[in-house]
Amino acid sequence: MGIRLREIRQAAGFSTARAFAARAGWHESKSSRIENGVTAPSESDIQVWTEACGAGDQLVELIATARGIEEMYVDWRRLERAGLKHVQESVLPLYERVHRFCFYQSWVVPGLLQTSDYTRAVLETVASLREVPGDVTEAVMTRMDRQHILHSSGRRFAFLVEEWVLRTVVGDTATMAGQLGRLITAASLPSVSLGVIPMGVPRGNAWPTESFSIFDDEQVSVEMVSAHLNIRQPRGISEYVRTFAELAGAAAYGSGARRLITSAIDALE
Repeated sequence: MGIRLREIRQAAGFSTARAFAARAGWHESKSSRIENGVTAPSESDIQVWTEACGAGDQLVELIATARGIEEMYVDWRRLERAGLKHVQESVLPLYERVHRFCFYQSWVVPGLLQTSDYTRAVLETVASLREVPGDVTEAVMTRMDRQHILHSSGRRFAFLVEEWVLRTVVGDTATMAGQLGRLITAASLPSVSLGVIPMGVPRGNAWPTESFSIFDDEQVSVEMVSAHLNIRQPRGISEYVRTFAELAGAAAYGSGARRLITSAIDALE
């Protein structure tokens, strides 16, 4: 945040923090503390800053950044310190208030569509790799309980998965067969749209990317190896919304998606 505000100050022609402070009507040291990350700016500070620099068009974006900065980058190990069940429970308030969900997965089957065996295999791998508390069974139950929202009225779910997710064996072949069958069943739900992006076809602008989830076009969660990002800035969200639309345009749906899933089941044999 401090770097962003410094860039805005310099672009406005204030070469020093002292010159800007005189325009803003506060002490030079305040500008310096904000720019160097010593003091977090309040929303009123940000408003004064943008008005003084003639950058009022950036006010909404900057305030959104400030509001989400503490939870923007969340280290998996820090989050999982209290156990995997805690991680599953931590997203419940978000899922309960959101009405439109968009999920893109380039790694694994989306959590809301997982079977309990598949979830167990995924979480056992996480527990082993990151040495987290061994409450896998409780975490699996919590994730399964969360799936009730698929049947809640007034909610819509758009899922996109890469075909190689269907062909990556998680657990064992029996686990994968059950999981792929579950995808066929879930795709028939009236609230669910399931698209599979085939391998070996021209992608255009729909390049594979990191797995991400969009919640009511108000928040994006991005999965990385060591952490996850929570994005609430309008500009960042719009980029992921556009990316999801491009990926959706490359996907197969309905009978086309079922053929790809069935082919993955046949390949297990």
